[in-house]
Amino acid sequence: MSISQEVGRYIPYLRRFSRALTGSRAGGDAYALAALETLVADQNDKSGKTRLRPGDNAKIVLYRLLLDIWAAAPINAHTDSNESGDLDQGARRNLDAISIRPRIAFLLNALEGFDVDEVARTLDVSAQEASVLIEAANSEISNQIATDVLIIEDEPLIADDLREVVEELGHHVVALTRTHKEAVNAMERKTPGLILADIQLADGSSGLEAVNEILGAVSIPVIFITAYPERFLLGEAPEPAFLLAKPFAVEALKAVISQALFFDRRSRPAGRA
Repeated sequence: MSISQEVGRYIPYLRRFSRALTGSRAGGDAYALAALETLVADQNDKSGKTRLRPGDNAKIVLYRLLLDIWAAAPINAHTDSNESGDLDQGARRNLDAISIRPRIAFLLNALEGFDVDEVARTLDVSAQEASVLIEAANSEISNQIATDVLIIEDEPLIADDLREVVEELGHHVVALTRTHKEAVNAMERKTPGLILADIQLADGSSGLEAVNEILGAVSIPVIFITAYPERFLLGEAPEPAFLLAKPFAVEALKAVISQALFFDRRSRPAGRA
């Protein structure tokens, strides 16, 4: 397999990680693009000092490069400030208030499926240090501000799993809905602080369309859950900033919920939304 093919298979997931890290589709995609452009330029460097050589772990090299660029260049400052999820002053204050390295380690481990050794190599720390970072993130995530959650999911077992995880994190499920109509009706009764939505629903309706209708009236963070995440990670608008693949890992779901709520807390007072 060529280097370009090896790198290419990680691009959709690199975008997912970058979006979750920044809380922005546009900002996340900008960092992912910058990482890819840097890697291409690096491969064309005739000095022989390339970051990615045959036999290297392309995934680790690619994520490490993105994190280096993210740490060095505030690309988000140049994205459209009106886009939902972009970092404003309140979100930046929240970012300063939460330990960033544990959050990155947790995202790599829970969302991207890196094992502890891969997290350690990506962050250039020991395996023990990586474990400590992930544990610290778990502790911080458990202290998330509680909010009300609307679940849009047509499969009963998955809906129950989602409810269990949400309640374990200290949040309150206001409704379990299976169709576009049920979701919109639930919004009329109670406005949640977070939505978890499947994309293809039982009656053939679309969770994406239901969410778009809901977001026409209010601004709420949304996590989409789908069996086909690659269809929504193509770098083409409109795309969700927070996306989770089925079947999902519990820790991955916890990580994404944490990120979605974190970047939504711009001016909301402490307490339930």
